[in-house]
Amino acid sequence: MVKLSILYTQPADPQSFEERYNFNLSLLERLPGIRRRQACVVLGGPGGKSPIYRMLELYFDDFPALDSALRSEHGQAAGSDLMAFAGRETQLVFSEVFEE
Repeated sequence: MVKLSILYTQPADPQSFEERYNFNLSLLERLPGIRRRQACVVLGGPGGKSPIYRMLELYFDDFPALDSALRSEHGQAAGSDLMAFAGRETQLVFSEVFEE
């Protein structure tokens, strides 16, 4: 299994961010092949406030499934919208997931 993690930094205007985030989330949830989704609000860390505000994790069977989802019509729309509203405030990470 692989996952796409999207890390969102602390927004200047959390209320506006939440509105745009929820719209983008509705687009991301249309990606074909999603097996599991985790939407997280970051509470902080041992040192206090985190530079990360939210994390979104989308799980797929394998990397070809993830790649296909991102290249799909829904993936292109969601990606364009994400970059338009939070492009510089996000980091995207692909990870292989090992579970027992």
